[in-house]
Amino acid sequence: MIKKVRLGVNIDHVATVRNARGDIYPDPLRAAILAQKSGADSITIHLREDRRHIRDQDLKIIKKKLKIPLNLEIASTREMLSIALREKPQFICIVPEKRKEITTEGGLNLNYKKKNLKKFIKKLREKKLRVSLFIEPNIDDIKMSKLYYNADCVEIHTGKLCNLVNKKKNYKIELSKIEKAAKLGFSLGLDVHAGHGLTYESAKILSKIKYINEFNIGHFLIGESIFYSLKTVIKKFKKIIK
Repeated sequence: MIKKVRLGVNIDHVATVRNARGDIYPDPLRAAILAQKSGADSITIHLREDRRHIRDQDLKIIKKKLKIPLNLEIASTREMLSIALREKPQFICIVPEKRKEITTEGGLNLNYKKKNLKKFIKKLREKKLRVSLFIEPNIDDIKMSKLYYNADCVEIHTGKLCNLVNKKKNYKIELSKIEKAAKLGFSLGLDVHAGHGLTYESAKILSKIKYINEFNIGHFLIGESIFYSLKTVIKKFKKIIK
């Protein structure tokens, strides 16, 4: 049986606004604490190689002050492994990263430098950190995530479906892929998460898939909060994915 469906709130773009002026506000820590008070089950931050939004000091202080789990998204580099092992956030999500991309463009290539990635994951799990792999919704990646990499979780990249929903195009094929991937992941004992590009509408569609037990939502959620408040938007998403 699927347990309570969790909502992870990504606050990267609070830091994006702060960094636009090189100032100290809006404060990502303040956003993390408010999200926690408003019902978020975890806080997600992506420490990118170029530090375009979240910075090392944000990670340190948010990890120290937060009472709910912190989910740190990182690329599988030596620098990020060192930071993760030092700071020890409860949750780690390994994502692909390209220097020039605007946002994460797709799932991990699990066949690229397989031994290096497996060693990277092993070191994290040895420290009792929950490790998730950000992947495309395909059967082979689900199997590799569990059977080769021994990950705790997978986060299914939902960007393609969300784009189809936003453009009012037929998303049924993509939804079927996600559902089949989620079902297999669940049957293999993986925690199955969904993330990227989620809005109220696409989250509602995906919430019908009973094998997904965590949604990680950021850009749309932070954008809507400008107009309706962080508390209001979080509560609406919690109601949708319930």
